[in-house]
Amino acid sequence: MNSREFKDFIYGEFARIGKTLSSPKRIELLDLLTQGPKSVELLALETKMSIANTSKHLQTLLDAKLVSFAKEKNYVIYQLACNKVLNLVLALRSTAEDRIAEINYVRNDFILKNNELDTIQIGELIKKVEEGSITLIDVRPSDEYLNDHLPSAISIPISEIEEQLDLLPKDKEVVAYCRGPYCVYATEAVEFLRSKGYNASLLESGINEWKQLQH
Repeated sequence: MNSREFKDFIYGEFARIGKTLSSPKRIELLDLLTQGPKSVELLALETKMSIANTSKHLQTLLDAKLVSFAKEKNYVIYQLACNKVLNLVLALRSTAEDRIAEINYVRNDFILKNNELDTIQIGELIKKVEEGSITLIDVRPSDEYLNDHLPSAISIPISEIEEQLDLLPKDKEVVAYCRGPYCVYATEAVEFLRSKGYNASLLESGINEWKQLQH
């Protein structure tokens, strides 16, 4: 192997990762897996794809060594291959946010409702949690909460928030968070809580952004 062949091989291998990430659905699958291991069936449900198409995309991610899997009874459970894949997903998102202005415009309109919702940053959240001045709720599915969650957060999945409303005191601000800045669950929770007379705010980030601040 000469130097040209060496470089062609190396950059070709780098390009395998880039090619794998060229599919929006595969990026969405990776983003979902940043919240913890999930079955093929659950990933298909979340992404609104058939199980066959979901499996095909997961196989491509597996071939690129970005995910791994294990069998549990009748289910195949996928997870990110390592923390570097998590960092890759977060870096991809951060770079896109920095270079493509439309992303922030659309997010502001759809998630933040043109700044109509009160928001809070992680630094301010940590201070308020320490003061005991807020109730922090995790509105993701319960399996994601069990995998990991913010300190002091209680689990109230968005699908159960109406039934569990009595758990939330009205004399404290309620802060809702979900999977991160592009997840709609926290937006839906805050809108619902405000309609019921609660002082509710939206955490603009999620568990993975909080973890990054700890390192």
